[in-house]
Order: sequence, then structure tokens, then C-alpha cells
Amino acid sequence: MIEPGPGILLIADPFLKDPNFLRTVVFLCEHKAEGSFGFVLNRKYENTLDELIPELEGHTLPVYYGGPVQQDTIHFLHQYPDDIPGGVEVLKGVYWGGNFDSVVDLIKKGDIDPARIRFFIGYSGWSDGQLEEERKENSWLTVKAKRKLIFHLHHEDIWKESLKELGGEYEMMINYPIDPQLN
Repeated sequence: MIEPGPGILLIADPFLKDPNFLRTVVFLCEHKAEGSFGFVLNRKYENTLDELIPELEGHTLPVYYGGPVQQDTIHFLHQYPDDIPGGVEVLKGVYWGGNFDSVVDLIKKGDIDPARIRFFIGYSGWSDGQLEEERKENSWLTVKAKRKLIFHLHHEDIWKESLKELGGEYEMMINYPIDPQLN
């Protein structure tokens, strides 16, 4: 397994029971001694962007549940480094954050491709040592992220596609039941 760090995917073990992370894939943006954070890629939020930001009325871009922390905040990942200043490159060609007014302007002009930006409500965070403990408990599998998974148009396929990236025995996990005791 790859060590956690920026640009790494945390793939929930098929038997992880935490309802916040059941069969999720988290894109890590930061991993430091004092903690880590990232965004759940494969859990769609019930509202679209225009329902959360009234000035974007009519722009029904999807929003994803980034995680259980600060669910009153909106974050975004994008591939627009020249058009959205202030973003942090997490992985080659993938940026976290930046000037939100620039994002709003680009959306209003119709210059945003939904396949190149993803919005999140809240984020996933771990305090110092917490992620390491969860990894010791085999809660997470890790793989280097790829843009095609981060911006995948079919969020419901991201967990399975991420396991396929690991190959071998992990590919078999795709079909594991959530609770094998119920079989």
C-alpha cells in the first residue's frame, strides 16, 4: 500500500461500517503531522450548486458530500489553474480551491465544463495520528489518484473503479456484500 499524502485516494475497505465512509473514496489534499483532509468523491449531495448559492440560479451543477466536517462550507477541485487563481495543485493538473468569485464568473459565462470541476459540501478530516490508526485497523486501502477517478462522471462507479486500480485480490472485493453475515 502507498503511504497517505496529497494526491492519494483512500478507498474504504468493503467491511468499513462507519456510515460517513461506507464504500467511499476520499481524495486526500493534505497529510501532515497535525492531521489530514480530503473529499469524498462518490457520494452525491441532495442539492445542486444553484440551490446552495442563489446567485447561480439555473446552473444545476452537482455537489458532492465531501465529508462530515464543516458541512456549512463549499469546497472545489478543478482543472482550471489559469482561470481560477489561488488554487493549490494537489496532483499534476488537479487543483484544490482558489478564488470563488472567479468560479462564479466562469459558471455564469458558461465557461465551466462539469467534467473538470467538482464541488463539495463539507470535508473529511483526521486529527494527528487518527488516519494512521484507521489504516492499522485496515479501514482504508490506498492508491495514487488519477484525474479520471476524481472527475468521474458516474460517481456511483468510483469505489469499484478505484478497487480495480489496485488489481488482483482487491478487484474481487467489488462484489463483496456490505454485511456478509446477512448472506
